[in-house]
Amino acid sequence: MKKALFFVLGCSVFFGSCIKKHDREKEKTSGKINTISVIIDDQLWNGEVGDSIRNKFASPVIGLPQEEPLFTINQYPIKLLEGYMNNSRNIIVVKKEAETKFEIVENEYASPQNVIHISGKTTAAILEQIETNTPTIIEKMRETEIEENQRIIDTSMINTKKIRRKFKIDLHLPKGYNYVLERRKFIWLKKEITSGNTSILIYQIPLYRINGSRDVLGSIIKTRDSIGNLYIHGTARNTQMVTEDSYAPYLFHININGKEAYETKGTWELKNDFMSGPFINYSILDRVNRRVVVLEGFCYDPSKEKRDLMFELEAIIKSVEFQPKEKKK
Repeated sequence: MKKALFFVLGCSVFFGSCIKKHDREKEKTSGKINTISVIIDDQLWNGEVGDSIRNKFASPVIGLPQEEPLFTINQYPIKLLEGYMNNSRNIIVVKKEAETKFEIVENEYASPQNVIHISGKTTAAILEQIETNTPTIIEKMRETEIEENQRIIDTSMINTKKIRRKFKIDLHLPKGYNYVLERRKFIWLKKEITSGNTSILIYQIPLYRINGSRDVLGSIIKTRDSIGNLYIHGTARNTQMVTEDSYAPYLFHININGKEAYETKGTWELKNDFMSGPFINYSILDRVNRRVVVLEGFCYDPSKEKRDLMFELEAIIKSVEFQPKEKKK
């Protein structure tokens, strides 16, 4: 009888754990974009380890006019790991223990989720793990946040047939964006927000303008300033949008959905006016069609932080897909 009772209890625990695990797999993560939950004891958090985490994961975002952190960090003691913290999208767990370890576990408690486990016997060992693996952690978290942003966008999108017809690309744009200006090889979309607006520009230029240039950054800035001179103006005369020359833009050579591209981050201003803000420009080399497709996002929001606005613009632009070239009949 005792053996039978033990067997029943054992099965209950087993199936209960399976059900719990199954429920976790179904649970969706929550929380604001670009937020990290750091699970670490106060003693470590208030010392060198905490300083290292803050310096690396809350370092300033490049390309913004004011200093804003790469991620918003919330710290919690280890004892809260089993509980409401489990549905955070990005979690870093830091422990001082015998085993030195670095591990990224996807969807450990919910989905989509990154749980970063870092441990070491000494403070120096933990610091070494953080120093070595920070680039990998940031890249992984940013990918997840981009995908989460795109998932949100896909729940409510505007019609983009005009973009598809004019540029032979697919782009996912959330509701709220409106077409404000269209030309033969140019489209400007804008979304009004509480204290400003965000914009998406789409245009194309010949491939040689970028591909054959010895000064890629100079070519990109010259092109975007010419577009501003043509189409983006303030209410007064001679107030066109230009690249602000007080801050040197950042240039990165990247890949977007299989195509070579240049990412440029900097700030813009209206010439002879007070308006300014950050921009992110992607010049994508479409060698098949011998062109460069330029997708640029910029915002004007003088009273608020701009990190998450620019991150949404990045997510929109990185949703781009090029339609296959039609074969000649």
